[in-house]
Amino acid sequence: MARILVLNGPNLGRLGTREPEVYGSQNLDDLRKVLASDAPSVEVDVRQTDSEPELMSWLFEAVDTRTPVILNPAAFTHYSYALRDAVSMVTSAGIPLIEVHISNPHARESFRHNSVISAVASGVIAGFGFDSYRLALTQLTR
Repeated sequence: MARILVLNGPNLGRLGTREPEVYGSQNLDDLRKVLASDAPSVEVDVRQTDSEPELMSWLFEAVDTRTPVILNPAAFTHYSYALRDAVSMVTSAGIPLIEVHISNPHARESFRHNSVISAVASGVIAGFGFDSYRLALTQLTR
């Protein structure tokens, strides 16, 4: 069975209650169910952490196991060069990594407009709610 890591950064553990007008009313368990339903022959491993080192260790795991990644770096998107370098290790190894965002960062506050991750990701999908993840999953399972 194929496997895909779906990694989520800080505050995304609060989905469903945090700013539902921006992030919707569904939570990570709902996301897990949607993605499992979309790709029943794929092991979709959905994880979330508020810890930058833990998120980086999961990216190292992706390199070591050659596992494709869907990554929502959340707030780390805008300033974490350490996370950017870990993402670069994934894509430099020829492993696809798609950066996703539930909201459209370019339609929000100006500090959210810059991603240090995008330049080293295989692709970026943003602004479609949970469909951002679904579109990334479709791309990785084609």
